Amino acid sequence: MSRMLRIGTAGAVVVASALLLQGAVAGADDGDHGHRDHVTLTLDVDTGPFDYTDLGHPGPSAADVIVFHDTLLKRGHKVGHEVGSCTVVEASGLSNCTGVVTLKGRGTITFAFENAPPPRKILAVTGGSGAYRTAQGDGSFLESGHGTGTLKLRLILG
Repeated sequence: MSRMLRIGTAGAVVVASALLLQGAVAGADDGDHGHRDHVTLTLDVDTGPFDYTDLGHPGPSAADVIVFHDTLLKRGHKVGHEVGSCTVVEASGLSNCTGVVTLKGRGTITFAFENAPPPRKILAVTGGSGAYRTAQGDGSFLESGHGTGTLKLRLILG
């Protein structure tokens, strides 16, 4: 290999390495994620009647489906609704559920949770749209046992 070819090849390797290193540094997470808002939404829930489709063995069993549509209130005024579905995974009623909260004029918040007999459900916020397009966080739904409950979402936005 001629001396000029070796120098040219070495120079190209140095330039390529510098460009790769620069890209790696630019993409590194420095911990500064800009301004992030922490928002807690607490809403009253009027649970509508849910629909149960018995697809598995008769009675509650794996593969059955539950769908729901609830009204969301703040200080007695309707502010939105939530819809969702659950797939039953065992006869105890244990289910894998997903849902969408729609707040009038603000956007949507999506969530997932494990539905089991206790009245308190823990939710993972999985995304959103509109004012909530960057939403992440968690929440809880506490059933009162009288067709009502409380939905509390702790969101990180931004």
